[in-house]
Amino acid sequence: MSEKILKLGLPAGSLKKATMELFRRAGLRIYNSDRSYFPRIDDEEIQLIMLRAQEMSRYVSDGVLDAGITGYDWIRENESEVVEVCELAYSKATSKPARWVLAVPAESKVKRPEDLEGGIVATELVNATRNYFADKNIDVKVEFSWGATEVKARLVDAIVELTETGSSIRANNLRIIDTVITSTTRFFANKQAWADDWKRERIENISILLCAAIEARSKVGLKMNVRKEDLGDIIGMLPAEKSPTVSTLAESDYLAIEVILDEATEQSLVPALKKAGASGIITYPLNKVIH
Repeated sequence: MSEKILKLGLPAGSLKKATMELFRRAGLRIYNSDRSYFPRIDDEEIQLIMLRAQEMSRYVSDGVLDAGITGYDWIRENESEVVEVCELAYSKATSKPARWVLAVPAESKVKRPEDLEGGIVATELVNATRNYFADKNIDVKVEFSWGATEVKARLVDAIVELTETGSSIRANNLRIIDTVITSTTRFFANKQAWADDWKRERIENISILLCAAIEARSKVGLKMNVRKEDLGDIIGMLPAEKSPTVSTLAESDYLAIEVILDEATEQSLVPALKKAGASGIITYPLNKVIH
């Protein structure tokens, strides 16, 4: 083993599966992640540790880990002093930000946060919730919830709970009255590790690969052949990132074009390209897109 080691924390629990897939797409192979809290990675200078997302930022802030991945909500909740390296727009179910919402039973008379004055609010995100009400100058008692928080909405006056799609809120017949905090996944570093040139370079390199994998999720590559006389019309149809790559073919009347485009445009664009004279059209998924 190399004497230089970067200790990197990855989230266990609900973010684990999505994180493993992101690393795979980034070209960072992780092994034994299902059986060990210390999985291996195909880089002898990186040591991985699986931890709960809720406690990750504390271990990074304290220097136990050099860097880690967790939600912005838990960095705020722990009031951790860390260096944010990049935002990673992924979560356990979607690529949308998660929200901690203030919710009450659908039948509740509470319409706005101010109506909770003197009441009790249950949540796992205690510090952030207390700060939310303090900023609004609303006096409430915030109690820690050990889970199944939606069930407690009818035992206390309100809850603050995490939601991505809102399905659990609706299933429990609750009504959202405000958003306490919006959170996305973050890659962050210990301040001392960030000041170390070697560790900072390794952290930045990982960041580049992870961001490239995130960027590639919504894009596809496209290849096709076009007649030279149709080149101008075809290029005019392409929503190219910069400009397409154009190569000559053995058949002198044709050119090969390659471009990266948003996956959302593929469905309508490919038939249009075919009608405009393109042939040999191929689309393919991407692992990384680096700007």
